[in-house]
Amino acid sequence: MKIIKRDGTIVEFNSEKIKIAIQKANNEVSRKERATLEQIKEIINYIVELDKPRILVEDIQDIIEQKLMEFGKYELAKKYITYRYRRELVRKSNTTDQSIKELIEGESEYWNTENANKNATVVTTQRDYLAGITSTDITRRFLLPEDVVKAHDEGIIHFHDADYFAQNALHNCELINLDDMLQNGTIINGVMIEKPHRFITAATIATQIILAVTSSSYGGATVSLSHLAPFVRYSYEKYYKKYKDRNLKEADCKKFAEQDTRKEVEDGVQTFNYQVNSMTNTNGQAPFLSVNMYLGETDEYKDELAMIIEEFLKQRILGFKNKKGVYITPAFPKLLYVLEEDNIHEDSKYWYLTELAAKCTAKRMVPDYISEKMMKELKKNEYGDGECYPCMGCRSFLTPDRTNSLGNIAKAKNYVKGKGKYYGRFNQGVVTINLPDVALSSSGDMETFWKIFDERLELCHKALQVRHNRLSKATSDVAPILWQHGALARLDEGESIHELLHHGYSTISLGYAGLYECVKYMTGKSHTDEGEGKKFGLEVMQRLNDKCKEWKEKEDIDYSVYGTPIESTTYKFAKCLKNRFGIVEGITDRNYITNSYHVPVFEEIDAFSKLKLESEFQKLSPGGAISYIETPNLQNNLEVVIQVIKFIYDNIMYAEINTKSDYCQKCGFDGEILIDENLEWYCPNCGNRDHNTLNVARRTCGYIGSNFWNKGRTQEIKERVLHIDNKDD
Repeated sequence: MKIIKRDGTIVEFNSEKIKIAIQKANNEVSRKERATLEQIKEIINYIVELDKPRILVEDIQDIIEQKLMEFGKYELAKKYITYRYRRELVRKSNTTDQSIKELIEGESEYWNTENANKNATVVTTQRDYLAGITSTDITRRFLLPEDVVKAHDEGIIHFHDADYFAQNALHNCELINLDDMLQNGTIINGVMIEKPHRFITAATIATQIILAVTSSSYGGATVSLSHLAPFVRYSYEKYYKKYKDRNLKEADCKKFAEQDTRKEVEDGVQTFNYQVNSMTNTNGQAPFLSVNMYLGETDEYKDELAMIIEEFLKQRILGFKNKKGVYITPAFPKLLYVLEEDNIHEDSKYWYLTELAAKCTAKRMVPDYISEKMMKELKKNEYGDGECYPCMGCRSFLTPDRTNSLGNIAKAKNYVKGKGKYYGRFNQGVVTINLPDVALSSSGDMETFWKIFDERLELCHKALQVRHNRLSKATSDVAPILWQHGALARLDEGESIHELLHHGYSTISLGYAGLYECVKYMTGKSHTDEGEGKKFGLEVMQRLNDKCKEWKEKEDIDYSVYGTPIESTTYKFAKCLKNRFGIVEGITDRNYITNSYHVPVFEEIDAFSKLKLESEFQKLSPGGAISYIETPNLQNNLEVVIQVIKFIYDNIMYAEINTKSDYCQKCGFDGEILIDENLEWYCPNCGNRDHNTLNVARRTCGYIGSNFWNKGRTQEIKERVLHIDNKDD
């Protein structure tokens, strides 16, 4: 008889191990409660006589417990169960110890490639990972239900960010209410920060706020440049007064004040960029920051905002110097450029900004583009008015604000009754369903598919409820910068954050991955086929939304469907699928599965068809989604970039253009670093394969990654086809 151990290995049955385990339990009970040698032999014989070719070790332990109770040895059975539990803890702690050892010694491929924006050899990152390993251990052993842990381990679902879950006070991502904090003051580390009176001061304080906020959460954060725009005018007025006091002519006062203001904006933006990229938060990395550029957020300070946007784009086009002094593409901050009537047409007042944005995209892969037109069609508030606002981090979109009837529950000082509130809101966390696993588990039977689909969604729901319930125990004291001093709220000391977790103020996300593989297995077709495949794909997406609506109505918690930006998990899911189902051609034969609703990276499709098709799926991913097209170097073909930008404005809410921007420090090659058949990166000019001297930037799940990737993600990057060929017709 073969025994299947917990790690999947198979060994020969050894009756002596059963005898030893029961005898150890015997030693902890009184003599009359102990099992006799005859009873132990009877248990062993019973197991042998089952005559099974294979049996799980857990099943054997269940039989032992049952037999001990049949013998009336209830106290012994209890001790055996305790012994079994202790052994489980030892196994888990050994796993944790091994993870820590591999991390510290740099032996783990997982930790070295877990996040493309984290360097696992750096002490600050290691410290975060060490805390994360401990948190994950606590989460698995004490905080999550056993069935959730089992499903997570098997890749059936993914419980995100277990490495931060041990603390009950950490949430995922947010829109920082920078306007409130700058205009009304804030407190950082017990120090009162009063309203600044110059742009450069406001920009510097903003970076300090960003560092503090992202050290108190674990996801992406977004700030809006419109919140900095008033301070440009304050600086201008100060300079104007200086020259006026010198009795200069009016024209000269304005001219010199304008020059000084522009220089201050240049310096302030440079300071902001330096600070954001050189700071390290408690997560062991630069803040995962997005910067919103939306002219429509202000009427009074629109020209000042345009000046800031222009400078951000110019400095990003230039890039940041690496340690060799060469300008390269930085990962952060991510730039979000909103397309609107004031900047989308050649005769628009701010068209020059869109031209600059196109140039920046061709050179540095940012900004990403949000269509005000499409967003207002999809995001309508409680009054039926469409609204436009940025994502939190790389793709997480809040649902439209519906809290007006409740008043100012966050006690923000810049609250305006009757107007949608977005800054100060946040996401509670994510649990993702592995859609290809649902399909493969059904063996292609549609009725079985929907049954398993509903079961898996309820498992996700259960895990999400654990997330919500844990966060609901937090009070404002756990992170004053967030809950007391304006970033998310201005609650009183000791006040619960519970109300902010309900009523649609914050969201909680049902993630999904691998729609393509799911559809392909169930229908034999891609969801891009404009037929059966697409119909089934849309039905899957609609069912996800229906479930979120059902949960939301029952619990007053804003569940929302989220196109998960799985990075390392795309590799994990692929490996789990192979373990569970073997190699299924076209489904499990790669080292990755497709992100969210995306067209698979290897499928040939032109840019405009891809964006148009994905726009239909993006509508059904209201909690977060982003589409992209893959292009060659377009720096000498900005007309194409402009054409794509205009198409985005008219057809899809949120999209990005992935270009190539790499550099080899050994030979100075400035072009695309390639990937060979063994999934190793190399310089096509000199053959350099040293990651330490290759600067590679690729879009990874919405963010730009620059610290290389695991083999699954690397294969996905290698197999990406171009959606624009950059050739003349």
